[in-house]
Amino acid sequence: MMKMNKEDICFMSASEMREKIRTQELTSQEITEIIIERIEKINPIINAYCTPTFELAREMAKKADKRVKKEEKENPLLNGIPTSIKDLVPVKGVRTTFGSKIFENYVPHEDAIVVKRLKDAGCVILGKTNTPEFGFKGATDNLIFGATPNPWNLEKTSGGSSGGAAASVVCGMGPLAQGSDGGGSIRHPACFCGAYGLKPSFGRVPIHPREFITAQTLAVIGPIVRYVSDAALMLDVMKGPFEGDRFSLPEDNLKYLDHINEKPENLKIGYSLDLGYAKVIDSEVEKVVIKSVYNFESFGWKVEEVKFKGVDPSVAFSTFWLVTFGYELEPYLKEWREKLDPTLVTWVEAGLGFPASSLPHAMKTRNEFYHAIFESFRNYDILITPTTAVPAFELGIAAPSKINGIDVGPTGWQPFTFPFNFTGHPAASIPCGWTKDNLPIGLQIVGKRFEELLILQVSKAFEEITPWQGKKPVFN
Repeated sequence: MMKMNKEDICFMSASEMREKIRTQELTSQEITEIIIERIEKINPIINAYCTPTFELAREMAKKADKRVKKEEKENPLLNGIPTSIKDLVPVKGVRTTFGSKIFENYVPHEDAIVVKRLKDAGCVILGKTNTPEFGFKGATDNLIFGATPNPWNLEKTSGGSSGGAAASVVCGMGPLAQGSDGGGSIRHPACFCGAYGLKPSFGRVPIHPREFITAQTLAVIGPIVRYVSDAALMLDVMKGPFEGDRFSLPEDNLKYLDHINEKPENLKIGYSLDLGYAKVIDSEVEKVVIKSVYNFESFGWKVEEVKFKGVDPSVAFSTFWLVTFGYELEPYLKEWREKLDPTLVTWVEAGLGFPASSLPHAMKTRNEFYHAIFESFRNYDILITPTTAVPAFELGIAAPSKINGIDVGPTGWQPFTFPFNFTGHPAASIPCGWTKDNLPIGLQIVGKRFEELLILQVSKAFEEITPWQGKKPVFN
């Protein structure tokens, strides 16, 4: 049949798949069938897919191959490429649970706009990926489908809330995964699982309908992939204005994929290990991140440490998060309390207890923190931090309570991600090394607002000198 090894096909980049489908060296149907076979083998261990849609995938793959055979002038950008959709995002006719017993049997009547764009681009939808209930925490488990463990250590978390998405691409169960991020939910699982995840600028990818997108002015949709160029490919399809989302940004008239290999000149990179307030960082993470940052000097770019002064946004962010969840879920609390995640119930009740004055105070802090980042970007083109303060933590908890033996609060392990949901800046997590226990470590690359292309170019340059894709999880 075909000369290529099946595993090689499963771990192939979407860009390479695209070319092979275009020439029909491999058909979309062949690729899809091989990946379905892998999902059937690996998913019982990893639980990345909660609702597979294999018959839909076969149908879509067949249509993609027909488009090629018709010799249409130009096939859609993702023609025939297998893709997953997070279970917080509606897909017409496919069960979408939001990870909650409340919506265990809910079947949407329309596609989210991002799903419509992916379908229009010719992708093959393999299924829905697992998420915590309403995406409320940074670890992926829920009362319907259970937990998604880490591909590198099944006793650790895959992160969240896009844990199923990140685990799927790292395990070769599809090259592209759609994720969403309200406080780090693309970047945490990308970091913990060893994938590349990009949180675009707020509004770059429209969100509609906004069903249970609780973090209304924080949440964004973006790609989780194995290769940086695949993030550009996917983002080219997902981005652009949509009238139904009042926050959506105008078209930036850029094709990221066309420019991703260009290396910017004379970049100034600032890095911070605390953003001026982070309490503690795991010693292995710190060591690997500092070593990785200085790799950028090989491109002639200037690298130096940034000293932040100013406000700690942790309490303000927690206020936004808890109050939003509280008022969004209050109507369900009485009837569904016993069938909600117990930690979520605690958070909802906490959110309902905040006084009205807490939100203006939180907004004031949010603005002050934005200005601290704005000032730093006067002097630097790119800001680098660790993605998380720790490697993947134990399965079954929402957050570690200690780092290096020091007590930390609920956001202590993730002090570097949520601030950029507050500010709206684009930020990516890229694998940069490993702990002694063979867990991935992530580097966060933050750009000025609307500068996704620069982040992608810097990420691609880093990928070229420190590739990670050759290392694959092994399951016995």
